[in-house]
Amino acid sequence: MVKFERRLTRRMGKAVRISMLVVFLGLVVMVLVVYNLYSRVFVPNVMLDAEHELFYIPTGSGFEYVIDGMEEKGIIEDRKTFRWVALKKGYDTNVKPGRYKIRNGLSNNELINMLRSGRQDPVMVVFNNMRSLDHLSGKVSQYLEADSTEFATYLSDNELPLKFGFDAVTFTSMFIPETYEFFWTTSPEDFAERMNREYEKFWDGERDRKAKKLDMTRAEVVTLASIVDEETLYDDENSRVAGVYLNRMEQGIPLQADPTLKFALGDFSRQRILNEDKEIDSPYNTYKFKGLPPGPISIPSVSAIDGVLDYEKHRYLYFCAKADFSGYHAFARNYSQHLKNARAYQKALNSRRIYK
Repeated sequence: MVKFERRLTRRMGKAVRISMLVVFLGLVVMVLVVYNLYSRVFVPNVMLDAEHELFYIPTGSGFEYVIDGMEEKGIIEDRKTFRWVALKKGYDTNVKPGRYKIRNGLSNNELINMLRSGRQDPVMVVFNNMRSLDHLSGKVSQYLEADSTEFATYLSDNELPLKFGFDAVTFTSMFIPETYEFFWTTSPEDFAERMNREYEKFWDGERDRKAKKLDMTRAEVVTLASIVDEETLYDDENSRVAGVYLNRMEQGIPLQADPTLKFALGDFSRQRILNEDKEIDSPYNTYKFKGLPPGPISIPSVSAIDGVLDYEKHRYLYFCAKADFSGYHAFARNYSQHLKNARAYQKALNSRRIYK
C-alpha cells in the first residue's frame, strides 16, 4: 500500500510538472505571438537617414502605389508588416491623396493612421511679380498637384470673373501677392475660391476706407498700382510715383505711362519707348487717352497697392529714370525741368547703345 502511494505520488508529481511545462510553453508561445503582433503594429518601421521624408500620393492612386512607393523610397523597413497592419485597419480601401511629411521612427500604426486620416503637410505657396494669369498659373502649379495647363484653363474661363464680381480685364486684381498655406491637392477651383476670400479680407476695413477717400474703386487702385509697380524698382518710391499719377489725373493730364504702352505692345522687355509707339491704337495707350486704362497691366505687389492708398502729397507732375541707372527717378514739377532730366537719361541710353 505504501509503495502504491509512493508510485502514485511520483506519477502525480510528474503529471504536475508536465502540466506546468505545458502551461509555461503555452505562455511562452502566447508571449511570442503577442510580441509579434505588437512589433508589427507598434515597433518603428520608418527608419530614415533624415528627420523626415516627403511622400506624395497623387489623386486616384491605390494602395499598391503607396506601398511600392514607400518601399522604393526606403521609407518603410518591412513591407509585409506594413501591408498586414494596413489591411487590418482598412487603409487599402481608404487611400487619400496628398503631400505627407513622414517622420523618422514612426510605427506602422502611426504611419497608417496619418495616411488614412489624410493629415497632409501644407505647402507654402508664394507668388509675386506676376504679369498675367498665365504666369500665375505657371507659378502656382510649381507648388500644387494640378499642372499649369489645368490652372490656366480654369482661370481663363470667360464666365469665371463674373462669378466673383469682376470682368475679364479687372479679374487679375482679385489675386493679392502673398505667401499662402495650401494643401498640395488644392484644385484650381478651390484656389480661386480661396483667393477671393483673401481678397475680401485684404480690402475690408482700412484699405476700403482709403480707396473711398481717393474716390477710387478697388480695381482702379489695383490698376494704378500695377503701373506704379512697373515703374519702380524700389518700394520706397511707390508712394511718390503714385502721387505723380494722381496729380496728373486730378489736373486732367494723360498719365503718359510707358508701362501701359509696353503692355499694349505685348513687350515688357522694352527699355526705350519710341514716338511711334505712342501712336498705337489701344485703350492702354495712356499717351492718347486720359485717366486709367481699363484694368491692371500686371498683378501688382502689396507695397504698390499700399503706395497708391498712402500716396505722397507733393506737386510733382513728371518723372523719368535717373541717368546714373541707379533704378531711382528724377522728379519735376514743370515740363522744362522734366525735359532736362529726360535728355540726361536719353544721353545715358545712347552712350550704352540702348535704342529700343
